[in-house]
Amino acid sequence: MRIDKYLKVSRIMKRRTISRELAKNQRVEINGRPVKPSHEVNVGDTVAVTFGRRKLTVVVKSLDEVKKKADAGTMYEVVSEELLPETDEDSDI
Repeated sequence: MRIDKYLKVSRIMKRRTISRELAKNQRVEINGRPVKPSHEVNVGDTVAVTFGRRKLTVVVKSLDEVKKKADAGTMYEVVSEELLPETDEDSDI
């Protein structure tokens, strides 16, 4: 399954277009390597997604094409969730 679709189906990201944009901007990594939206994800892979100042790292548990919202959390296991330090760009707001 493509990483952009996996992030959407597993409800890690709300929309597939957002998942695609994050991957295009090298904010999605599989096993420590930045990937494109079309990269295939497999069971056992470690996926790290950086959005805003948050970095979420999960291990893929299943690759279901369709999953109910209540069961989406069973597709992955959270390894870590960290808040990244504020950059100079963030403080300009």
